[in-house]
Amino acid sequence: MSLEQKSQHCKPEEGVEAQEEALGLVGAQAPATEEKEAAASSSSPLVPGTLEEVPAAGSTGPPQSPQGASALPSTVNFTCWRQPNEGSSSQEEEGPSTSPDPESLFREALSKKVDELVHFLLLKYRAKELVTKAEMLERVIKNYKHCFPVIFGKASESLKMIFGIDVKEVDPTSNTYTLVTCLGLSYDGLLGGNHIFPKTGLLIIVLGTIAMEGDSASEEEIWEELSVMDVYDGREHSVYGEPRKLLTQEWVQENYLEYRKVPGSDPARYEFLWGPRALAETSYVKVLEHVVRVNARVRISYPSLREAALREEEEGV
Repeated sequence: MSLEQKSQHCKPEEGVEAQEEALGLVGAQAPATEEKEAAASSSSPLVPGTLEEVPAAGSTGPPQSPQGASALPSTVNFTCWRQPNEGSSSQEEEGPSTSPDPESLFREALSKKVDELVHFLLLKYRAKELVTKAEMLERVIKNYKHCFPVIFGKASESLKMIFGIDVKEVDPTSNTYTLVTCLGLSYDGLLGGNHIFPKTGLLIIVLGTIAMEGDSASEEEIWEELSVMDVYDGREHSVYGEPRKLLTQEWVQENYLEYRKVPGSDPARYEFLWGPRALAETSYVKVLEHVVRVNARVRISYPSLREAALREEEEGV
């Protein structure tokens, strides 16, 4: 079956999940470009909620930037279809193949479209512009119009999970959407310096970790949770920059976090708490509900959301 024929199976009236199953995308490893396939056996799978660098030589130019928006790097793969701890692909088990599998080629094409749409929507967010379905179809989706529900759904999921950006429909008649930070937070980390990507998604994960630990979380607990997203103390991240500076300086200055020495600790240990701005803009329940949705993909282990909600009600947060 040709790629064009495959795309005909992405009928808009079908549910996104049903379409993913028909395309073999549920739990499937997002295919890489031809140049990357040779090194696939040595690379670790992309954990949902993280980003992976891909060779620029194997990618085409991204959609044209909206007016007034700075260009984003075109070497970041935003797709979050891959699941953690997956085994090797069927191709690796069966040995090298001389001809590409049509199913794999089609999944690769859709995966590329998801990346392109995330890139395009990030540019729209930075430019503070609305976006229409017609514009997405014309500028990004093009020959894969029948697959729009799948591509748009996956791109929206990636924006929410990785960047903390929500895609909201503002006009159902014209299918017009706006892009806003999740959970009512007013911070995205784009002001000043060379900040390129929104950092709200990581902030929500940190706030969620603190909420699940009670009123505070030790520094060790925070870094342990962030390691699931390939964010490590002292290691520069392609999206979030230097994470220690972000957590202990920028977010403290922005009043989203408090970073203090644990009373009576010797040697000194430190912990994180919610700052006054976080308490004013959102709530434990909202943050925890978001984290639980991410948990379905990222496999972060948290206690019962109901217990946290009850605790918040008792404390009157």
